[in-house]
Amino acid sequence: MNGTVKKDTGIVEAAGKEYMTDAKSNLVPIELVKPADKLEDETVRGILKFARELSEQIARFRGHTFTDLLEFDQLVEQEYELKRGGKKGNRTYRTFDGCQKVSVQVADFIEFGPQLQIAKALVDECLNEWSAESRPEIRVLVTRAFNTDKQGQINRSEIFMLMRLDIADARWMKAMDAIRDAMRVVGSKQYVRFYERANPNDAWDAITIDLAKAH
Repeated sequence: MNGTVKKDTGIVEAAGKEYMTDAKSNLVPIELVKPADKLEDETVRGILKFARELSEQIARFRGHTFTDLLEFDQLVEQEYELKRGGKKGNRTYRTFDGCQKVSVQVADFIEFGPQLQIAKALVDECLNEWSAESRPEIRVLVTRAFNTDKQGQINRSEIFMLMRLDIADARWMKAMDAIRDAMRVVGSKQYVRFYERANPNDAWDAITIDLAKAH
């Protein structure tokens, strides 16, 4: 049955009657739909309408933000012939009074190559030769580091904690070199954050745009 769908309502008009489409794509006469189901449908559609609009607004805001910062960077480059930020492109912009700032951070996406298995074998050699009673905290850390998470990914934060340990064993240091060789940057993403404070001596307050963290 062909019909006309009323925008943002999900109600189909056909042959002078109104229908709602169920989860099996069946057209159900609207008078046969339970009031609670109709109310839930209206509620969800209303929320999703505002969510789409907000998502589009945030996307436009993010685009304008990076465009404005890029234009500023280009002006700085022209004046000083030097790019702002370090190798990773992290940078911070502040108002003249020091009470507002925009921070841009670049996070690398890292994968580990086959050298990681060599590193694990070398670490295992060290653990096997150390007495069972020695350095139990390191054994726990190693176990966590080389176990995969629920998505099958290596626990990168634990791997990085291993690399910060100051252990003079030659095989351990070789294992850490193998981990460094295994690390591969496969992409990156820019994050922008906003902060303000009443005066330059106060702590920074973040301006939250994350829906999960909003008040």
